[in-house]
Amino acid sequence: MSNIDTDAKGYSLGQILLATFVGIVGFALFVLLVAKIFGVTDKIEVAAPTAAVAKVEENIKPVAVVEVAAADTGAKVEKSGEEVVKASCAMCHAAGLMNAPKIGDKAQWGPRIAQGYETLVKHAIDGIRTMPARGGNSALSDTEVAGAVKYMANAAGAGF
Repeated sequence: MSNIDTDAKGYSLGQILLATFVGIVGFALFVLLVAKIFGVTDKIEVAAPTAAVAKVEENIKPVAVVEVAAADTGAKVEKSGEEVVKASCAMCHAAGLMNAPKIGDKAQWGPRIAQGYETLVKHAIDGIRTMPARGGNSALSDTEVAGAVKYMANAAGAGF
């Protein structure tokens, strides 16, 4: 006979792996239990870093603040034709910019005056060619625009 023993006297691979797994899980549970007993796993309360938050808010605040004023509900005072011309119309009509007829130039105003006062006022309110509506000032009333037309036309010889 031979001296080789065919009976298995050790552990199988599955038994070794199972024992290792159970040992690791058991050790982890033991550590968690000890940590819980001694209060290591309790929540740690951390105060908010108020100085850091304040500095961040200071750094990101807007440079300026826009405040809208309340609209004036008082009665609007109508401007005279001369005031409207000086404030809005004179920019183009004093120098003749963009073919605007110069104030007081009878040759340029003559064909326009011949169209009639109502036509001139309509063109001034609605705009014509390169002239914007109301001379570019939308705050003007129809009466103010009509007064400005009358003032400029009369300065060129009209009798409106």
